[in-house]
Amino acid sequence: MRYELIREIFNQCSGNQMRDVFVSTVETEDTEAYLMAQLVGTEISVERTPTRDGVIYDVVTDGLHQRFSFTED
Repeated sequence: MRYELIREIFNQCSGNQMRDVFVSTVETEDTEAYLMAQLVGTEISVERTPTRDGVIYDVVTDGLHQRFSFTED
């Protein structure tokens, strides 16, 4: 299946609400397996939220908050 992937990396600096945003297209049958292959860290927590046309993963890796939004293409 083909997805549009939006990856947001939240800024950890207090008072700074900017974030880095990357957009790409990925092909995978398992979004969670794809996501876990991308993550590096010793402490990883993942929260999965299904949406009408995809899924959103909120991830914290060693204190860094990221959001991966998969939308069916």
